[in-house]
Amino acid sequence: MNDSAPPPGFLPVLRKRRDSAWNDIDSERVLQVLVHNLEGMVFRCAIDEQWTMHFVSDGSRDLTGYCPDELENNKLVSLETITHPEDRATVRRKIMVAAANNGRYRVQYRIVHRKGAVKWVLERGAVVLDEQGRRVLEGFIEDVTEQVLSQRQLADAELRYRSIFEDSVVGMFQTSIDGHYLAANKALAQLYGYESPVALIEGLSDIARSLYVAEGRREEFKTLMREHGRVSDFESEVYRRDGSRIWISEHAHVVYSPDGEPLYYEGTVEDVTAQHNYRQQLEYQATHDPLTGLPNRNLLQDRLQQVLRLAQRRATKGSLAFVDLDNFKFVNDSLGHGAGDTLLVEVARRLKACLRESDTVARYGGDEFVLILGDYGGLSDTLHILHRVQDAVSEPIMLDGQEVRVNCSLGVSVFPDDGVDLEVLLRHADAAMHHAKKLGKGQFQFYTESLNVAARDRLALDSALRRALEQDELYVVYQPKVDARGRPFGFEALVRWDSAEFGSVSPVRFIPLAEENGLIGQLTWFVLRAACHEAARWRAAGHERLRVAVNISPSLFREKDLAALVRSVLEEAGLPPGNLELEITEGMLMGDVQRALAVLDELKAMGVYIAVDDFGTGYSSLAYLKRFPIDILKVDRSFVLECDQGNGGLAITRAIVSLAHSLNLRVVAEGVEKQTQLAVLNALGCEEFQGYLFARPLPAAQLAGYLDEKSPK
Repeated sequence: MNDSAPPPGFLPVLRKRRDSAWNDIDSERVLQVLVHNLEGMVFRCAIDEQWTMHFVSDGSRDLTGYCPDELENNKLVSLETITHPEDRATVRRKIMVAAANNGRYRVQYRIVHRKGAVKWVLERGAVVLDEQGRRVLEGFIEDVTEQVLSQRQLADAELRYRSIFEDSVVGMFQTSIDGHYLAANKALAQLYGYESPVALIEGLSDIARSLYVAEGRREEFKTLMREHGRVSDFESEVYRRDGSRIWISEHAHVVYSPDGEPLYYEGTVEDVTAQHNYRQQLEYQATHDPLTGLPNRNLLQDRLQQVLRLAQRRATKGSLAFVDLDNFKFVNDSLGHGAGDTLLVEVARRLKACLRESDTVARYGGDEFVLILGDYGGLSDTLHILHRVQDAVSEPIMLDGQEVRVNCSLGVSVFPDDGVDLEVLLRHADAAMHHAKKLGKGQFQFYTESLNVAARDRLALDSALRRALEQDELYVVYQPKVDARGRPFGFEALVRWDSAEFGSVSPVRFIPLAEENGLIGQLTWFVLRAACHEAARWRAAGHERLRVAVNISPSLFREKDLAALVRSVLEEAGLPPGNLELEITEGMLMGDVQRALAVLDELKAMGVYIAVDDFGTGYSSLAYLKRFPIDILKVDRSFVLECDQGNGGLAITRAIVSLAHSLNLRVVAEGVEKQTQLAVLNALGCEEFQGYLFARPLPAAQLAGYLDEKSPK
């Protein structure tokens, strides 16, 4: 009843139905109970100046303070009289408009209760014909005072909030969940450098990308909102409209719908640039040496922990070097402390220039410095840095018009072998440094003798490899690549080294060393030249279709003149490009894709075959390789070794072969050692095989006999 006005002729309709559908129901009683128990007043009245009541329900007592007898026929008071004087004209106008149209109306107005209280009521009714055919009003009036007052309080609160929002000196906002501004006040617009809130809303349509300096900061904001429903002191660096940066602090919360769905975020923003800079300054002073600007002991511990965690994740090692300037006291005593400070500042600059960005140099105290070196490039890289430090420090410096030279002594401890905390590593490095000074200053020593031996061996091996390239200690062997019946398609050229000093040196040792010391280009050229000349001899002996495969190192692949080098070697040997196969690793294709594509396109234009070696061990995919002019994929031996065991190796190998064939690539399986592996790989569709099952790498002198034996008659 409260949701719709009574239908025209509501009361007589019920009476008419009593003799039909309601024969078994006391409809009179139902009507009386319904009408007299409603919270509100059911009425019928005349359309006259006083709205003379013909019928009033018992609800009139609570609503008006008058009983039905006092209202019916206006015995004591009329409905017009109890209607608030300011609302009478409005009520009459709306009812008369309804009477002239569809007959229904709805009007909200005030009445004056018998006790003098003013109430808001909602009247809903209709113009209908009574039993005599006269036009009357039938309707229902209910008390809506509480709702009206609540609405007005809400409107007042919204008005006050809007006033606070617009006039506040603190930046205020509302943003959507997906990251654009719904509302902003003048203070926020000014803070971000916009002339108005409208300009801010239009200019910052994507908060995540346009506002925050740090990538992902908006996602952190949203994560906190999801977890806690609010953020406090959310401090971030942001861009102003002119591109300048400031630091802000946000306090915000989620606004939810009645059913608990997040609608938007609202909150405040403060400019905390001054506080942030002051705090940064205090932190910097607490963690950096005031003379050199280097990290001090306080920060050293934190930097070491970072490198230790990284080394642990990568299963690598690192070094801590204790650096002490030789004869620094002599400079201080002879030229004064000012000159000594100048020397320390210059040494700090030189040390920083020697290190990689990922390394740390700190001033430990006096003329002592500490270096933290991540072992990303291995022992050779660490030794190179230590030599560079010695050379840089020993360069002359002008102090008070005098040229001064100082050397340094270094002690090195290795983590995690020599310790996993700063105190132990420093103690060991300090002991090694003092040992270096006893040996004559100007040098470095490792804490453990085993590492000293390893370092000396590495340096000796480096020198021996350089001599080997000059004195023809290196040679090339050839491992056959065959079909399932053992008939050769070609050979892979592999370098070997028999050293006069070290004996037979494994490629696992000397090839990474050549990569580190820059000899890999010279080494690859040697193999390529020997392989092409050997392949030319195969052709001359009647084996025109055999190809020779040569591994290209990552550093050589990045050289601009790789194609020119290959072309010159082929021309020198008289070998057609179609007899040469260049093997690269999938890692070479990552990174600068355009550069890799240009190099491969140039090689392919010559007619050279391109193979991807050790496929499956990196991060690329066949879909990714589709962009490159690849001819052959070589399945890594780690999968070949497991392919006959029915585990993941088989699944990966099957996937590689299947997808390679879908891209028209030829598949080579390397490292085949057992007949069962061959059977599985052959069934999967591999075209070529390589491994000890067929032949070990052969010296060039044995190839003629091998080809005569294996080639089809």
